[in-house]
Amino acid sequence: MTPQANQPSQWNVPNVLTGVRMVLVPVFAWMLLSHPHETDWRWWTTAVFCIAIATDFVDGKIARKYNLVTNFGKLWDPIADKALTGMAFIGLSILGELQWWVTIIILLREWGITILRWGIMKYGVMAANRGGKAKTFVQALALILYLMWLPQLPTPVQWLAWALMAAAFVLTVVTGLDYLREASRMRKEALARWAAEGHPGQP
Repeated sequence: MTPQANQPSQWNVPNVLTGVRMVLVPVFAWMLLSHPHETDWRWWTTAVFCIAIATDFVDGKIARKYNLVTNFGKLWDPIADKALTGMAFIGLSILGELQWWVTIIILLREWGITILRWGIMKYGVMAANRGGKAKTFVQALALILYLMWLPQLPTPVQWLAWALMAAAFVLTVVTGLDYLREASRMRKEALARWAAEGHPGQP
């Protein structure tokens, strides 16, 4: 049996959940921006965000447990995450509920790493690491509280939301640096391997 035959099908539950998350992004965006100052709408919007972000944590567990990890999932799962959380950050900033400088720095890191993933594909697929997953989790918690309409929440909960957002910001920057180091390592190892095989510079 060839190595290719041992690869799991791209059509599997984790990848479908990733697709569902992508579909929910425009739905979430419309709900947030069309009725930003209606309490009921904000709660429903938060619910849609929770469902979408939950698919991220579920699809990863299913993929690892049942050996359904694919290159599609490794690449598109983090892209789907960034599309969802990125829309949340942008939406909150458009509504004046989150400073634009926070959103801009976070998005520069998020999409910069996504572009880096595409750029180094010839050296290998760079999957999300534990730090990246922790970052996504803390971002999700902070965004959920902000989406619930922060001024309507009790003061202690507002403090918690601010603390979580600060932690998410720090984790986003620090894990971004980790990915840069990982990309550099992958490139060096690939070049060394190709050189040993007599194909310097290219596989």
